[in-house]
Amino acid sequence: MTVNNHIEEFHGLPVFDFVAAVDEGADLPEPAAAAWKIGIEFEAEQDWVSRWQQFLDRVDVSRVTAVVVGEWSQDGPDSFAGPLAAILGAADRLPALRGLFIGDITYEENEISWIDMTDVTPVLTTFPLLTELVVRGASDESVEGEGVMLRPVRHEHLRALRFESGGLPAAVPQAVAASELPALERLEFWLGVENYGGTTQLADLEPFLDGTRFPALRHLGLQNSEIQDEIAAAVAHAPVVPRLESLNLSMGVFTDQGATALLEGQPLTHLKSLDLHHHYLTDAMQQRLRESLSGVAIDLSEPGKPDDRWRYVAVAE
Repeated sequence: MTVNNHIEEFHGLPVFDFVAAVDEGADLPEPAAAAWKIGIEFEAEQDWVSRWQQFLDRVDVSRVTAVVVGEWSQDGPDSFAGPLAAILGAADRLPALRGLFIGDITYEENEISWIDMTDVTPVLTTFPLLTELVVRGASDESVEGEGVMLRPVRHEHLRALRFESGGLPAAVPQAVAASELPALERLEFWLGVENYGGTTQLADLEPFLDGTRFPALRHLGLQNSEIQDEIAAAVAHAPVVPRLESLNLSMGVFTDQGATALLEGQPLTHLKSLDLHHHYLTDAMQQRLRESLSGVAIDLSEPGKPDDRWRYVAVAE
């Protein structure tokens, strides 16, 4: 997954661009048959909140199960606080909402570091039946705004949570670790780099590895990091791994050192899938992984040059 293209599916449904369809006079699908995307064109004379209201007026939103928030800024980075307030204000009209993707914005529209996120805790407190939440963006120090935030919460129904960032503040995984999410099955963090606000360290990830939290967890993604080898070494002996069905260590600076740690640690043959795409592994190590984990679906696509001095994560700026 990258930020090069808009998502085409979310929450098990095809994404339908509401704004484009209305402007073109196209027919609208059944409310529950699509993940409804509401976004405006960058540098266009449009207002996201007005388009959101148009969506509420034109669609039977009481039957909508998934919403995708696209670009909300007209001419530069704007905080998500305004659009978030509009979404929260319509909560009573969205009783069936189960999936929310905030920030389906490509790098051509806005670099991920310029997607000015805000405190997303109210999403979870306002929608107690939400089962999937994806948040893209953070905001680096050059952008005014509070940036992505989360406070510890208890949420009974959330099953999938992902934070996509080019630089994830440590406060976010810390808040997730302090939350009570008994139904959580899938958890992913794009950690990013320090230059774009990434302060998450290995110690901040240990609560997700020790196996004492989130009893329903079956998929863990610790991705897009410059410390991918260190993460792999920690995962190699992590108590949570035996109950995982899939593991994602992709998008980062992952080398033979990290792969060796994985193979010399606890067995991984029980996994259904292991995602390592965007890596710096030698051909010999890739072959060793395939042979050692022959029953596991391993993604080794997007290889970089193992001897490259300039190694980088997949998504930063």
